[in-house]
Amino acid sequence: MLCLFDLDGTLIDSEHGITACVKHALARLDVPAPAHAELRRWIGPPLRHSFAPLLDDDAERIEAAVAYYHERFNTLGWREHEIYPGIERLIERLRGAGHQLAVVTSKPHRHAAPIIAHLPFGDAFLRLYGPHPDSAHSEKATMIGEALADFGADPADTVMIGDRHFDIDGAVANRVRGFGVLWGFGGRAELEQAGASAIAATPDELARLLLA
Repeated sequence: MLCLFDLDGTLIDSEHGITACVKHALARLDVPAPAHAELRRWIGPPLRHSFAPLLDDDAERIEAAVAYYHERFNTLGWREHEIYPGIERLIERLRGAGHQLAVVTSKPHRHAAPIIAHLPFGDAFLRLYGPHPDSAHSEKATMIGEALADFGADPADTVMIGDRHFDIDGAVANRVRGFGVLWGFGGRAELEQAGASAIAATPDELARLLLA
């Protein structure tokens, strides 16, 4: 089976790094940062999508905000994450069972690559899919389609695993199963509404679903 994993909110808790970089970008533009509860919703969607309403949809200011975000992320933000408990064991069990693993993330490839390289199980992932840095879209559906083609995988024998509706939307668009996880930044209602095939509350529960 081909198992495609989202990164932020699925493999790693990157809340601190992402929110700190958002605050840095907004401070550089002299724009007040939203409350922390609102900032958590920024984890998953493309940055440009989230910055737009705060910056009056001004394309030039949005691009400046993205540049300021990356300014901090490139030096500090990419290191500011924790691996969710139970994830390392999950990945090793899937690899041991002979499944093929890849990462499909909304994070640009150049930002996701060093994070994955530093994970203790990073070498378990055969490929990494991330959108072009200039893209304003999540592109999950496109990237899942690329993964299916690259691996020569049958959609019926593929699963996309993630914590937000973007992951499930991408799965549905490619007729693959979308498994939602509850330890990230989405929630059961969001995942169910998107059409998740199954929802796991813990990595152990996810392992039972994937190794059944």
